[in-house]
Amino acid sequence: MTTAPPGPPTPTTTATTTDEPPPARHRISARVRILLWLLVVMTVALAAVATTTRSILLGDLDHRISTLLAQETQEFANFVEHGKDPDTGTPFAGPRRLLEVHLQRQYADTGEELLAVVTEGSGPSTLRQNREIATELPLHKDRPSLRRITGSSESTGTLRRPEGEIRWAKVDVGTGDGTPRGTFVVAFHADGEQAVVNGVFRVLLAISGVALLMTTGIAWVVAGRILAPVRLVRTTAAQLTEQDLTRRIPVHGRDDISALAETFNAMLDRLERAFGTQRQFIDDAGHELRTPITIVRGHLELMGDDPAEREETVRLVTDELDRMSRIVEDLLLLAKAERSDFTHPEPVQLAELTADVYVKVRALGRRDWQLDGGAEGWAVLDPQRVTQAMVQLAQNAVQHTAPGAVVRIGSRLTDSGEVELYVADSGSGVRPQDAEVIFQRFRRGAARRGSRGSGAGLGLSIVKAIAEGHRGRVELRATPGGGATFVLLLPCSPVEEPDVEAVGL
Repeated sequence: MTTAPPGPPTPTTTATTTDEPPPARHRISARVRILLWLLVVMTVALAAVATTTRSILLGDLDHRISTLLAQETQEFANFVEHGKDPDTGTPFAGPRRLLEVHLQRQYADTGEELLAVVTEGSGPSTLRQNREIATELPLHKDRPSLRRITGSSESTGTLRRPEGEIRWAKVDVGTGDGTPRGTFVVAFHADGEQAVVNGVFRVLLAISGVALLMTTGIAWVVAGRILAPVRLVRTTAAQLTEQDLTRRIPVHGRDDISALAETFNAMLDRLERAFGTQRQFIDDAGHELRTPITIVRGHLELMGDDPAEREETVRLVTDELDRMSRIVEDLLLLAKAERSDFTHPEPVQLAELTADVYVKVRALGRRDWQLDGGAEGWAVLDPQRVTQAMVQLAQNAVQHTAPGAVVRIGSRLTDSGEVELYVADSGSGVRPQDAEVIFQRFRRGAARRGSRGSGAGLGLSIVKAIAEGHRGRVELRATPGGGATFVLLLPCSPVEEPDVEAVGL
């Protein structure tokens, strides 16, 4: 067994990649596309108009020639039947005299040629009117064509020659034995009339060309004005960055382009809110988490070997980590409030919802909890979000009241078709200058900063977000006798009591 020596190494191909962007394809602007389509449509339409006009004119010419030929042959037939020789006053003795007299009395139209062929003992002879025919080769000079007509078994037809087309009709006359002795021929040279029709067709084409040029210029200007907002949308979109989403497109008019600009502006509003929410989340998280992270790091760095000290450090670190976890959860909840699925409304019995909230908040602290009544009827709400907001308000009341203080929970229907769910405490209340800022993130009233609450200032922001998620609002009112009353005002559409058996409850 012989082993072949190894050959030269096979070259390998190494694929190299570059970061160069692919070449941009040549793009045709919408303005040019509109103009090209308009030119195509206009060209087809104008060509169709010119062609149709030519066809109509040719059809009319054909009808006039047919009518003329029929009229001439009918007049000759009537003359054969009723005509008399003007010299003798008696019927014509032969075809020659009949044809001569008839030709003398006729006045031919332009392009019309009247002639006759008489067959006698000496052979056929041609009779014609003493007039010139404005054509290259008249029929009386074209003997072969004339013989084809007189020898044809048809009474009318079309003769096509290189010199031009001839439409013809004939009537044969003869002696009493029925043998033809003469033929009356009407020939119409259609070249002149067809030339007129073709001239009109060329004029129409020229006018169409001028109209097409004018339409092109006008369409270019009009398309530019119509597409100006679209170009503005493209320019604005190209100039948008994550740092600058404030540009908007001016809206003029009430057409589709204006609707496009309004839709684009609405999209920019949503993007700006989304990016704003994202930036605010990052700023808030960085601002609020910096302090607990610093505390955790400092305690861990200073932690010694003493078991008691280590236990205390672990307790402090765990407490700070729990606080960071609550802050992150609250920030995520506020970020989710911008989404459309933040709330899931469903029919809710208001009195039952109020009673459930009262039962849950009683475990928040040793306070004199009072159920201040519940609204009767049903409303379309998200019971979980509303409960979350009410519990947050109750927790806020616990943080700013002393043990044993009265805290009232209740709900009622207003005359304006809203439902009010409220938490009223008997604490120190809120100063008027703090009423606007307490619903902002990480803001608390000056009168309550020294209270026992350890929150980050996000609770009332969450309550406000839940209210706005229901297309409602939250208000701060003074409690009679002192304290603060926080009220959720939510729209309440009339809802009939659902069928319990139908829903399987």
